[in-house]
Amino acid sequence: MKTLNRRDFLRTSGAAAVMAATPGLAYSQVVGGAGPFDDYRALVCVFMFGGNDSFNMLVPNTTAEYNAYATSRQNLAIDRATLLPITPVSSGTPDFGLHPSMGAIQGLFNSGNAAFVTNVGPLVQPTTKTQYFEGSVTLPPQLFSHNDQQDQWTSLRGNVPSKTGWAGRMADLIRSGVTEQQMATNASLFGANLFQSADETVAYVMGPSGPLQFEGFSTDPTSILFEQREAFRRVVDAQYGTVYERGFADVQRRAINAADTVTGAIDDAREGGQFSMPFPASQLGVQLETVAYLIRARDDLQMKRQVFFVATGGFDSHDNQNQNQPGLLGGISDAIAAFHSATVELGISDSVTTFTQSDFGRTLTSNGDGTDHAWGGNQLVVGGAVNGQELYGSYPLLQINGPEDVTGGRMIPSTSADQYAATLARWFGIPDMELDIVAPNLPNFTQRDLGFMIA
Repeated sequence: MKTLNRRDFLRTSGAAAVMAATPGLAYSQVVGGAGPFDDYRALVCVFMFGGNDSFNMLVPNTTAEYNAYATSRQNLAIDRATLLPITPVSSGTPDFGLHPSMGAIQGLFNSGNAAFVTNVGPLVQPTTKTQYFEGSVTLPPQLFSHNDQQDQWTSLRGNVPSKTGWAGRMADLIRSGVTEQQMATNASLFGANLFQSADETVAYVMGPSGPLQFEGFSTDPTSILFEQREAFRRVVDAQYGTVYERGFADVQRRAINAADTVTGAIDDAREGGQFSMPFPASQLGVQLETVAYLIRARDDLQMKRQVFFVATGGFDSHDNQNQNQPGLLGGISDAIAAFHSATVELGISDSVTTFTQSDFGRTLTSNGDGTDHAWGGNQLVVGGAVNGQELYGSYPLLQINGPEDVTGGRMIPSTSADQYAATLARWFGIPDMELDIVAPNLPNFTQRDLGFMIA
């Protein structure tokens, strides 16, 4: 039998996640007091690791704007004839088109269940091209760096170090209003992350298909591994003399119980049958299908508020972009559409909002076979509570050396990630007076709510 050291044991048991899964574990302070809630709402963050080239995801479709785009993008430009037209309500004309692999999102947009937030990215304060080059405004540090900009998106830290993410801060703010929940407010199906890190609560981390079980244990009473599991239970239930021993045993006990509870809920939900629209058999598809089953189990788990983190990679398109981008964007489109269909089938689409994040946008210019790291980009929001069939923010002129380009087709965001997050947080149930805790740079921007969510 494999011997586990303490670090391996904690990793496989999910012990660090279980503290938030059980309401009885008290913390020294509750930051906020939102709730209690009499409804259910869930946010699902789909993170595209690597930096999505989103100006090929959402393309201008009027003649002058498309020509500027095609000139800038060179061999990476999507043929205008292949764009999937979308018609924003505000214009009434097909001013934009989607990448030809995103037919499922085209359908959601034109039916009013999807919207785009354009040229959005991390900002400390509104920034113009002149201010950028003069150095007269505070900028997010380490622009164009993968790790730093992932942290900017997930923490909204600006130029101030932060150990918490904006989903984690939301969980802290509503903690006293969700004390009956049998699972943590935050749940990740893609490993521990800064987005869900908090001061008062801990995210529940699981695998793509559900909780990671203790290595060497089984829930099958006929298995010898079940006997090992029960022996371990007797060990953790024993009496210990020091607070450290008791604390460690308590964490392990909670880890077992949480894994049993969540696994049982998913298994029961699966017994209700598969969803009508099949999920893709991709990494993202598996994660979103598991989220759908957890949402089906929301009443059994007494859930009122949940934030899920799912993710997929491959978007760092320095080369082979024309070959790889159709599959990447098609995978996002199909998985999100299947998930939305599942929420419709569950009768809860108005209560579940899916949104995207990514490291950054990509350069408009081609490096010959791909693109390099940039700044602003476009993000997708899907759900029955979305003010859909619309674009929010200011879509830039995709012109090299244009008004928003700070070299090489790197667009200065015209909308901040703080505004984007605050709009979602308000819908989730965070009071306006506490939005500045979720999005610390929000006071620097006039518009606190971008309007893409139905109140």
